[in-house]
Amino acid sequence: MKKREPISHIMTKTVVTVNQNDDLRKVVEKLKSNSIRHIPVVNGKEVVGIISRTDVNRLTFSALFDGQDGVDEAILDMLTIPQVMTSKPKTLSSDTIIKDLASTFVKEEFHALPVVDNGELKGIVTTTDVIKYFLEQYD
Repeated sequence: MKKREPISHIMTKTVVTVNQNDDLRKVVEKLKSNSIRHIPVVNGKEVVGIISRTDVNRLTFSALFDGQDGVDEAILDMLTIPQVMTSKPKTLSSDTIIKDLASTFVKEEFHALPVVDNGELKGIVTTTDVIKYFLEQYD
């Protein structure tokens, strides 16, 4: 096993983001259309938050499911992304070692973290990325 491999080898480099001024409908649309569970929230190039499928599910049961249009529209219109997102999320640099990332996920119970170098979003890394990496070690 490569013990000092950086997270840059496993992170997603093309990151789907939303702007903090977008509406929640855009978040729902991006979660569905990209089949993802976490979206960094940006203000320019700065990561100001992260919003997850779970955050949206806490507000509405139907917004993420087909055939339920209109059921929770009022909720999506009433709230803003800053009201729902986790503000000032923990971030990691791309040279963070995968083992250290795994320890962070275990200790702090995160499921995704933005990867930021020099104040700019470079990627996102998830628990799924870590599990896939460790499974590859058994091949």
